[in-house]
Amino acid sequence: MEQLLNHDGYVLTNKLFWKMVNGKLIKTNNNETIVKFRTNVSKSILDQLDILAADYNIPRNHLIQNGLQNLLDQEQYIFNTESRPKDRVQYKTTYHNELLDDVRRFAKKHRVSINDVIEHSVKFIDVASHK
Repeated sequence: MEQLLNHDGYVLTNKLFWKMVNGKLIKTNNNETIVKFRTNVSKSILDQLDILAADYNIPRNHLIQNGLQNLLDQEQYIFNTESRPKDRVQYKTTYHNELLDDVRRFAKKHRVSINDVIEHSVKFIDVASHK
């Protein structure tokens, strides 16, 4: 039975696959690699997301990923660094690796930090398009 569940370096537990990559155990789901990421995000924005998540029964990190993807799909990005929130707290969650890489490139291209992009992306959340 174990040989059936453990194939090609993957291990099935709780209907999720875990794979060893560079000495780290990475969770994969539907062939998409999920990675942990930690940054500082506005506490008030996180509180707003908690309310939205409860109202629509959607996990907070899924809302953030939705907003990030919609922001990345925009042709223009305008950000005022003077409007940065002062109430940032440490926030840890998981993201799809490809999305996080796209966000990193986007932040570098526009010379802002990833947490700035995450905070700005909240304006682009579309719960109707959430899968």
